[in-house]
Amino acid sequence: MNQYGNHVQNEIYQRKVRPSIPFRFEELERKAREKLEDGPYYYVAGGAGGEDTMRANRNAFDRWQIVPRMLNNVENRDLKVTVLGEVYSSPLMLAPIGVQSIVHPDGELASARAASSMNVPFIASSASTYSMEEIASVIGSSPRWFQLYWSNDREIAASMLGRAEASGFSAIVVTLDAPMMAWRESDLENAYLPFLSGEGVGNYVSDPVFRSMLKDPPEVDAKAAATLWAKVFGNASLTWDDLEFLRDHTSLPILLKGILHPDDAKLAIDHGMDGIIVSNHGGRQVDGAVGALDSLPMICQVVNGRIPVLFDSGIRRGADVVKALAMGASSVLLGRPYMYGLTLAGEQGVKDVIRNVLADLDLTMALSGQASVSELDPSLLTDVKDASFPSRTGRPDSQSAGMKS
Repeated sequence: MNQYGNHVQNEIYQRKVRPSIPFRFEELERKAREKLEDGPYYYVAGGAGGEDTMRANRNAFDRWQIVPRMLNNVENRDLKVTVLGEVYSSPLMLAPIGVQSIVHPDGELASARAASSMNVPFIASSASTYSMEEIASVIGSSPRWFQLYWSNDREIAASMLGRAEASGFSAIVVTLDAPMMAWRESDLENAYLPFLSGEGVGNYVSDPVFRSMLKDPPEVDAKAAATLWAKVFGNASLTWDDLEFLRDHTSLPILLKGILHPDDAKLAIDHGMDGIIVSNHGGRQVDGAVGALDSLPMICQVVNGRIPVLFDSGIRRGADVVKALAMGASSVLLGRPYMYGLTLAGEQGVKDVIRNVLADLDLTMALSGQASVSELDPSLLTDVKDASFPSRTGRPDSQSAGMKS
C-alpha cells in the first residue's frame, strides 16, 4: 500500500473513480438517515440511554491532538501490521455488526465481499442474518474472524465454535459487554427488535443444536424459532472461570471484546487469552461509560505488549486510526461508517468506505511525519487539557480517565 492515499486522491481528482458515497462521515450518516426508516436507522445509529457514551467516545478523540513532525522521509509508507502472528496489509478491520440485512438485502455477504476485495479482515457476527458458512463462502481465502455471543446453552456455544473453525475463521472474538440488550430509547420508542422478525438469526436457525431444540424446523415455524432465540441469546451468569470452556472447544486464538478496565486486561492475560479489544460497543450498552479511547493507554500500559490490544468505538476517519495506533492499539475496528456505506451502495459502498479511511490514514500519517504504522507512538500526540508533549518513550497520562490500574 505504498503511497496509497496519493493514488486514491489522484484517481478521484482525475475522475477515474466515481465515488458511490459521500466522503464526509457526517454527510454519509445524513444520506443513510434519508434512506432508512426510523427502526433500522436508529438501531444502527443509536446508543444506550441518553447516548452520553457515544459522545464520550468522540470527545476522547477530540481531547488528543496530533503534533506533526517535519523533515522526516515519508515518501514511502508502510501500513502493514502483525496481529496474532499474521501479517495484514493495513491496521483496519471490519467490526462484527449483526443484522446487516436491515439496511441492505445482501447484508453481511456484501460487507464480507467488500472486505475481501480490499484485503481487510472481516469479523462475522453471531447475530448475522446470513450464516457463517455463507459468509465464509464469499470471502474465499481472505482473512476472517468469528465473533461469539456466548449463548446460555453451552451446546449451542460449542457448536458455533466448531462451525467457525470448520469454516476457516482464524480467530474467535468473544463479546463480553452484551449478555443482554441495553436500555436503548430509540429502539424502545420504535418497538424495534429485528431478531424477533427473523433478521440476524442466521447462525442460530442453521445450527444443528439449535434446530434440534425445536419441534418444527425454523422454515416451518419461524415464530417458535424467534422465541427460542430470545431464550438462549446471551449469558449473564458467566465468570472468568468459564473461559476454560472456550479453550476446551476451540484451538483458535481467543480475543475478549469489551474490555475497558486495566484490571480486566490483567485478568484476560491471567486466563490465557490471546488478545483483547478495547471497546464500549460503540456506546450501545452502558450509558455514561468511559470513552473507549480514554481507556486505551491505561490498558496498553498494563498489557505491556504481552498480547495484542485492538480498539473500536468512535473510529470515523483516518486521523482517528492514527491516534488509536499511536496510543498502542495493534489494529482498529471500523463500525458504523461501513454500515452507512452498505446502506447507500451495498458492496461498493463498503469498499468505498474502506478505501476512504485507508487513504485518509495513509495521508494523515505521512503529513504527520510518520512513515510506518509500526513506529507510531504517544510522542505523536498531545493532550489538549495540559498541552503536554510526551517524549518518544513517553506515554499519555495513564490516569486520564479517572481509573487506577
